[in-house]
Amino acid sequence: MNIFPIKNDSDYQMALAEIDKLMDAEINTPEGDALDIWVTLVESYEAKQFPISAPHSINAIKFRMEQQGLGLNDLTVYFGTIEKVKAFFDGKLQLTLKTIKKLHHGLNIPLESLING
Repeated sequence: MNIFPIKNDSDYQMALAEIDKLMDAEINTPEGDALDIWVTLVESYEAKQFPISAPHSINAIKFRMEQQGLGLNDLTVYFGTIEKVKAFFDGKLQLTLKTIKKLHHGLNIPLESLING
């Protein structure tokens, strides 16, 4: 087993080729262990090379609203008034720490998404 750190695109392509060769390996075998190591190395390299940033707070809230079938009026429990909800979506109102906490706990939106706005 010749495993090496992934430092560049060439190493990355070779690692992907190794994963492809080992894809049918069984768990708890030398090949299965090699597959696990390669996948871990590739995941680490991809996280560094192709980071995915958190969505803007407006997009995160809209996404959760769509998932849960919520309307603007449903958000008044977090913002206080429909006017504040509309002002937020119009980009005229920033989220307060209190509102961020309410949205995080009430709608289970990651904090990283709520502070990115």
